[in-house]
Amino acid sequence: MSGFKEPGFADRQKAALQARQNLLNKFRTQPGADDPTVKARAEERAAIAERRAKAREAREIEKAERKRREEEAAAAEAARIAREKEEETARLAALEAEQKAKRDARYAARKERGKKKR
Repeated sequence: MSGFKEPGFADRQKAALQARQNLLNKFRTQPGADDPTVKARAEERAAIAERRAKAREAREIEKAERKRREEEAAAAEAARIAREKEEETARLAALEAEQKAKRDARYAARKERGKKKR
């Protein structure tokens, strides 16, 4: 049985040339840009890209709409809080005025009782 024979320089050079030739043949056999299958694939890619763009645009529109609704809800909540604060302030002012009126009435009554004794 003979042993493994190392390839020589000429063999390696021949193998490299064959590899380059195979690569060239591979690219030569590929269909050109005017081939119907290539055109069909290009159209399919363009259609996919267009669908993706439309989907992205729809997502952006939905995102903007959601943001607008959130801003409106936040504004409505802020308006509600401001209105409640105003109502609370008005209620406290009315309560204060009522308490002052009662206090003034008690004071006036006490003063009146003091005038009758003299």
